[in-house]
Parts: sequence; structure tokens; C-alpha cells
Amino acid sequence: MCAACNRMDRNAHKPYPEAFRSDHTDDYYGMEVADPYRWMEDDNAPEVAEWVKAENAVTEEYLSHIPFRDKLKGRLTQLVGYEKQLAPFVKNGKIYSYRNNGLQNQNVLYVQDSEDAPARVLLDPNTLSQDGTVALTGVYPSNDGKYMAYTVSRSGSDWTEIYVMDLSTGERLQDHIEWAKFTGASWRGNGFYYSAYPAPEEGAERSGKNTSHLVYYHKIGDTQDKDQLAFRNYYDPMRFYQGEVDASERYMFVYESGGNAGNRLFFKDLLDPDPAFGVIAYDDKYEYTVYETERDYFYVYTNYQAPMGKVMRGSLSDPHIQNWTDLIPESKDAITGVDFVEGKIAVTYSRDASDHVDVFDINGKKLYEVELPTFGSVGISGNFREKGTYYSFASFTFPSSVYKLDMETGKSTLYFAPEVDFNPDDFVCEEVFYQSKDGTRIPMFLTYKKGLKKDGNNPAMLYGYGGFNISVTPGFSVYRIPFLEAGGIYASMCLRGGSEYGEEWHQQGTKMRKQNVFDDCIAAAEYLIAEGWSSPARMGLSGASNGGLLVGAVINQRPDLFAVALPGVGVMDMLRYHLFTIGWNWASDYGTSADGPEMFSYLRAYSPLHTIKNDGTPYPAVFVTTADHDDRVVPAHSFKYAATLQASDTGDRVKLIQIETDAGHGSGKPLSKTLQEQTDSWAFTMWNMGMKY
Repeated sequence: MCAACNRMDRNAHKPYPEAFRSDHTDDYYGMEVADPYRWMEDDNAPEVAEWVKAENAVTEEYLSHIPFRDKLKGRLTQLVGYEKQLAPFVKNGKIYSYRNNGLQNQNVLYVQDSEDAPARVLLDPNTLSQDGTVALTGVYPSNDGKYMAYTVSRSGSDWTEIYVMDLSTGERLQDHIEWAKFTGASWRGNGFYYSAYPAPEEGAERSGKNTSHLVYYHKIGDTQDKDQLAFRNYYDPMRFYQGEVDASERYMFVYESGGNAGNRLFFKDLLDPDPAFGVIAYDDKYEYTVYETERDYFYVYTNYQAPMGKVMRGSLSDPHIQNWTDLIPESKDAITGVDFVEGKIAVTYSRDASDHVDVFDINGKKLYEVELPTFGSVGISGNFREKGTYYSFASFTFPSSVYKLDMETGKSTLYFAPEVDFNPDDFVCEEVFYQSKDGTRIPMFLTYKKGLKKDGNNPAMLYGYGGFNISVTPGFSVYRIPFLEAGGIYASMCLRGGSEYGEEWHQQGTKMRKQNVFDDCIAAAEYLIAEGWSSPARMGLSGASNGGLLVGAVINQRPDLFAVALPGVGVMDMLRYHLFTIGWNWASDYGTSADGPEMFSYLRAYSPLHTIKNDGTPYPAVFVTTADHDDRVVPAHSFKYAATLQASDTGDRVKLIQIETDAGHGSGKPLSKTLQEQTDSWAFTMWNMGMKY
């Protein structure tokens, strides 16, 4: 087949569904901004459902003609079908762990009476639905060992339901909490605290703005309508509140977040008859997280006056922040995790975007550094008052494994290692550094097959996020392996806006410095080209959520750099994002169009929806993904973006959208849906890069 014919096949598709364009406009500070697809914001409208069905049909027809799609799915199914286990956690002498035999849609919760005892199934969420769309999102055993509260999500929604199990019988009680969100269950006595919203209006469950987040106390045996309001702040309904009770069940801390980059911290001695909570840390530009109480002390992580983070100690009898003292001071590396285990403190640091763990005694004296297999990501699991500390470790070519950590000696012992059908020795992973537009040094991890030549002809997929103080650290995914086996390079960018180098690194990618994130991404692509790793004809860019925004903004600014773009569940309408569900919470990173003409102009200048070119400029092939139950970044973002892209003159390459049903933002998605989505994304990518499989 000739090269020209090959290109035609890749660009051939059924006509895009015709999307009605209204004449709707909005006035922003005297500027009229068209919003012709405003009708797509109504996720209950029949015309939206018809458009979604038609778009999915066009996409499926295109994907069905990729010659290696089925073979790729077969390889991915083979790869993903390995036994998995997460790091166990200990409570009341019991060992709890999540496991998966390979192809189960949801991980199963097991319990053991001791490490040597057989594991038995405690809760299998795969039995809660026929298609695996009910996910177990958290488990919270009571301090007396009698009960376990657990949270579930349906179809990927952020809405949470809470149930209670009798641990002696394994039976589910009648207790049932609805319309909870962003919450766990914190036990005190014969009940627990949780956070919830008022029930939304019918039809607005997935898109209506969430306001008035409240903390309640639920007593076992009561119906939800009898739950007691435990904490409410009347001055601003658009905040999140989470209540946590310490192990002694005497002291309660309440976190208020959503107004800035950090949180406020409230405190109450529950033995005090005064119902009022006192605010003990009030500047919400900073984070304050309480991890443990012991005798008269509580221990807190904060980045207050410490951009890289530190651990402080406060007095429960006089808990205000001015009385806190440094326990583990700020260092040159950013703290990304703190765990109180077996009477000690394990602190995870980010060193050039790779995790390192130091262990301290309770007075802040460093005891040792945990020796890790290579650069990667660590997750520690343990209990301050009980024996048994474990950690998970993963890197790009190192499948997630579990180690048991001897807290006295610092020695790690392999506890569980998966058997994945690939040879990690066939691949290379290295960290490189490049300069962004303003000279900032940016780290990036490259993973590729041994023997790869830097001839400028290698397929490369860049991945990035760049926001909300979230680090992009080395991690493992079987879904990348076929791309690597076929000669591809996976490039993971550590962009500004994350937490790789502390709070200043985060702030450098927020609000009116958000363009730094896009510049960092563009510079990464230019680096790969200049160094002979790849070329624009074989380069892709992917990201989800805030990373979907990244993809949309960058390909609008530099479409010439990429052959393929994969924006997933992206924030695409930067002028209206704050009007849906909990979008207002992102204002600390983005700012909003309501903040004044300067902020509006800045947002409009990079908003993916509003900066799509329409002048014949060739764009990469674009594969947009979203889900009908995404109530975090509502699917209207992707709907309006895809419709605009398809209606614009952006060259011949295909522009498709795939809308998953009974799925949400990503969390809790069943394996079957993840497997199909990954198959389609990688098939689209490899096909449009001219790769074979």
C-alpha cells in the first residue's frame, strides 16, 4: 500500500454528527464571547443523548478498522491478568489487604488474623453489581474492632454512599448514608463522623453546583435523618469540611479547604461542654494535616513558612499555631508524605521527582533512610500503635511490589511481587533534564526498549499533568508495554504546578503563571526533537483532567509538534468551569472569569475551547475521552470542545470523541472498561503514528 493511501486510511471516517450551533453569547466585561454549544451543558437533554450516541458510532466505526486493534487488546488482556496486591494495613491486630486475581473488575478486601493465618474475603465489591461499576472507595474499622464503615461509588461518580459491616459476622447493617462526598468515616463511640451535601434537585445530580458541605455524626442503628449536625461554617457555602477524631476519641480536628491552595484547621476537645470549635490555623494559603496525637501532643505536617514542608508538634491543651514547634524541619527536598508507624515517623521526600524515605523517632531524630530498589514511588502503610509496617514500591519498569519494613533496623523484606508477562531487563528508564522557555530546569523520565537509536524517527508519547500540587512520580502500567515493545518512547514530564520541588514549584504553574506549565510541555517536545529522540510526525501528547486541559491548550498553541493528542476528561471551558459541581474548588489554581477583566483575558487566551484554530492550520489526530457520569469535570467540557474541533478547519487528521457510559472521572472504573479504553487509546495512537503491531 502506498504511503499516501496509508495516510488516507488513517484519516478516513464517517461524517461527524451535525451539532446545532446556537447564537448564544455571554458578555464578559464588555466582550461578547460566543458559546454556540451551550445546550450541551444539559446532560439530561435528549438532543445531547442523541449527539453522544452518534459520536460514539463514528468513533467505534473508525476504531474497528484499525487492523491490529483486536491483537492489541489480546496482548493487553494477557498483560493485565496478573495477580495484584496492595500494601496491607493493620487495625486491632487484624491485617487487611486489597487483592485482585488478575481480571476482576474491582479489588477485593481480605482480612487475616495474623501474617501467618490464611486470608479470607471480607468484602468483594464485584458482587455489588453485575458489570463492576460499583467501587469500594474506602474502609474504616472502628477503634473497638466491632464495626467497619465502608464507602462505595456507583458508575464512577464522586457521590459516596456509606454502609456499615458487623465485623464479627460479616453482615451488613441497616445503616445507609447517601449524598456524602469527599469523606471517610471517623469513629467515636457507637458511631462516626462523615461529610455530606443536601440532596441535590432531581436532574442536577451530576452537574449542579455543590454547596453547603456539612459534617454529621451518625449513631449505629439510626436512620440518616436522625444524624446530628456536628460542624457547619455559615460564612461561605463553597468549602469542603472533613472531621477527624484522634485515636483516643477525645479530640476532633476539622479541615476547611476549597478556598485557597491549603486549608484552615479547627479543633475541639469533645469533653468540653462548649459546642464551639476553635480555629487553630487560619491562613489557608498553607496546608495543615494532623497525623497523630500522643500524650499532650499532636503532630502536624505543614508548609507554613516552609515551602518544602516540615513536621511540627503542638500542645493539645493550647493548640494554636503560634505555639507549635518544629520537629522535623524543612530540608532541600520537598516532603510528599508523612506516616506515623510503630511509634516512629516515616517521611517521604521528593528528590528530582523520585521518592526517598527517611525514618525519625518521635522527637524528630533521624534514624535511617530506607533503601529502595531504584528510583520510583513509595506508599507506606502502618499503624502508630500496632506492629506491622509495609510499603508499596513501583517504577516505570518495576511492577508495584510490597515490602515489609522492620522499623527497628530499617531492613526491607519482599512481601509480594507480581508476575507480569514482560521482561523489565529489555527496557531502559532514565531521567533527563531540559530547560523551559524561561530557563527553568525541568525533569523528565524516558522509558524505552534497549538498543533504541536516536535517529529522530522513534514514536514518543509525552504525558503530563502540571497542577494542584500533584507530583508525577515514576509508576508502573502494563498498558504502556505494547507501545514500548513496538519501539515507542514513554516520556513522563514533571511540569510546574505539581509538588515535585515544593510549594513554589506549585505556585509557578497557577493562575496568571499557568502558561509556564504549557511552556514546560512544549519545551519537552522540542527537547526530544532536538536530541534526536523523536519527531513531530511521530510524537503524541496525553493527559487527563487538568492534564486534559494541558493537552488541549498545548496543541492549540503548537499543533506542529504532535501527530496525536489524547485529552481525557479535560477542563476545556476555562470561562465556565467554576459553575459546575465542585469546579469552584479549582479557582486557587486557575482563577475564574469572575475575578475581573485581567483574569478573564488570561483564561480566555489559553482556554482550549476558545483558542481552537479555524484557519486550516494542521492539527494532530485527536482522540477525546470522557464519561457520562463524570461529576467532577462534567462531560460538557469535552462535548463542547469536540464539537468545536470538528466544526473548525484544522486539517485532515481525524478528530474523535469517545463517551464512556456508566463511568466517571476515572476512580473506581472497572477493569473491563479500563482495558477497552486503554486498547482504543493506544490503538488510535499507534495507528496515527504509523506504527505496526
